[in-house]
Amino acid sequence: MRRIAGIILAVLLIGGVVVAVVAGRSNGDNGTATKTVQAVIGSEKAEFFADPDVVKALAAKGYTVKAETSGSWAMEGLDLKGYDFALPSSQAPARELAAKYKVTGTLPRPFYSPLVVVAHKNAAEVLADNGLATLDEAHRGTLRMAAYLDAARAGRTWQQLKGARKHGELTGTVYLSSTDPETSNSGALYLAAASYVENGGKVVAGAAEIDRTTPLLHKLISVQGAQQSGSDAVFRDFVSGAGNPLVVVYESQVASLAAQGQRPDDLVVLYPDTTVNSDHTVVPLTEDGKAVAALLSSDPALRELEVRHGFRPQGEATGFASDTTYLKQELTGVHQAAVPTSKVLHELARRARG
Repeated sequence: MRRIAGIILAVLLIGGVVVAVVAGRSNGDNGTATKTVQAVIGSEKAEFFADPDVVKALAAKGYTVKAETSGSWAMEGLDLKGYDFALPSSQAPARELAAKYKVTGTLPRPFYSPLVVVAHKNAAEVLADNGLATLDEAHRGTLRMAAYLDAARAGRTWQQLKGARKHGELTGTVYLSSTDPETSNSGALYLAAASYVENGGKVVAGAAEIDRTTPLLHKLISVQGAQQSGSDAVFRDFVSGAGNPLVVVYESQVASLAAQGQRPDDLVVLYPDTTVNSDHTVVPLTEDGKAVAALLSSDPALRELEVRHGFRPQGEATGFASDTTYLKQELTGVHQAAVPTSKVLHELARRARG
């Protein structure tokens, strides 16, 4: 009898386990399941979407984002059928995509980042000694855009600058490295800022202004030779010590580096006194894409993570760059230039590339 009772008890226990597993599958999984959302994003946001904390925060709201990277301007040439949203690095390519895919309404802009110039310390000090920059801290300062553009127009070399000869690595023409303006947002925005200064502090709008600013823009790009199509690779090259000592990047890339505990002693961040903001703009292609865009704009956990990755959430300056070794918490003394229309900026980039 004991043996029979034991067998019956074992059967009941196994049955109970099976019922519990089935119940768990029918009840528990629904609470943790996520919708997979396909996205194409600018390369500078790849680390943000790959961050396990970002993945967790999105999953808590019911979404898993599968992101592929592309140059922001190159997105226009992609077939985005099957994608839920695109996230280029500024409004101009976003508006082009919205028109192409008949997306109406206001496009969400969850966060932004100004363009900055990263410089090796020796290069920054030489620029400051020659009136092309000012340094207010050991690792932070201001690039005087008008003075720099005058030097670029004249084709000045490092050897012509006072104090440069004692630094053997500073040779050749003084120039800022940027990404390809025809495919990458940061390169295009660099031209937007330069053209604004060259055009007397006015946004380039017509054929005559395009003609007037093109010669300088062509010089800024042609001196660089081959250009990368994404800002992530350009910044990584700089940090590794490769390439030019002056590089145009996003502020967010420096902030993200510092947040990871990397604080290179040879790094100086120069804020151009006339720059442009990179307004990371979502183009929702489906309802799920629209929902994720809303989360990026409003969810407190995601906004906090945006700051961790160096982005400035819209409408919020406090909390950004609590460590101001390299970065400004407030963008005081930095003039934000208007960006030309997409059509004009495309033409400026085409002519600059020659």
